[in-house]
Amino acid sequence: MNATEPSSMSSPAGQPRVAVLGTGIMGAPMARNIAAAGMPVRVWNRTAAKARPLAEDGCTVADSAADAVADADIVVTMLTDGDTVASLMAGLTPPRGAVWVQTTTVGAEAIEGLAARAAQLELEFVDAPVLGTRAPAEQGALTVLAAGPQGARERAAPVFDAIGARTVGMDAIGAASRLKLVANSWVLALTSATGEALALAEALGTDPRAFLDLVSGGPLDSGYLHAKAEVILGGDYTPSFSVTNAAKDARLVREAAEQAGVRADLAAASENRMLRAAQAGHGEEDMAAGYYASFPPR
Repeated sequence: MNATEPSSMSSPAGQPRVAVLGTGIMGAPMARNIAAAGMPVRVWNRTAAKARPLAEDGCTVADSAADAVADADIVVTMLTDGDTVASLMAGLTPPRGAVWVQTTTVGAEAIEGLAARAAQLELEFVDAPVLGTRAPAEQGALTVLAAGPQGARERAAPVFDAIGARTVGMDAIGAASRLKLVANSWVLALTSATGEALALAEALGTDPRAFLDLVSGGPLDSGYLHAKAEVILGGDYTPSFSVTNAAKDARLVREAAEQAGVRADLAAASENRMLRAAQAGHGEEDMAAGYYASFPPR
């Protein structure tokens, strides 16, 4: 199917029509899983080449974001950041009463402006960032943090079930985005600590696997430590979540902490590490490539 076909999507009985805006590392597998669950899905991406392969998975590829949302019951946004989401939605008018499921990590401040835009458009709004990277997204095993009116969350439940293994419901819009920042602060700290420990091992002439063996099975162990260490030791930085996005998320954590009167020293350090790695040419690689920030430019 493609955008040259009729613009209306037929909807099986009881199945909502879904528009997915943003088909990158996370958005593409999310759209694929929504379609696999039997929902009619229309997709759009600013770089059209990233959306076209989804036609083979039963999605309709729209020529424009306006076409994608024209008859949607549920609009899912999975874009780069809050500014990108706000800019796109400023020019769109989905059907009144549709549910806008906002899954992009935008931070505590931006989510309020997006909720206000939803109110202007007379949309039901769900603040729904997700926990997980490429592999859980492909497996439909994300954790969805869904904050908003219960009725809107219930309407969006088929989408949540298609993309996630677990949905954590909250009533207050913004609560999900704030919890996501807390979770991301932990992920960023673990990623940065892993890269720094392996870099130190290399610099001291110590086998990094000796370190991994040392902590395995004990209170200092972590599955995430081993996952990111294997990326670094194997040298395959195919992104499950990019350095550039990690720098953005670290900035959001730092800014939220500053506004709350808390010093987030580790988030600030992670932000600096990711920015240095990006400047060294690793921006589109997996966030484990923050490892390279430990060394002088090569």
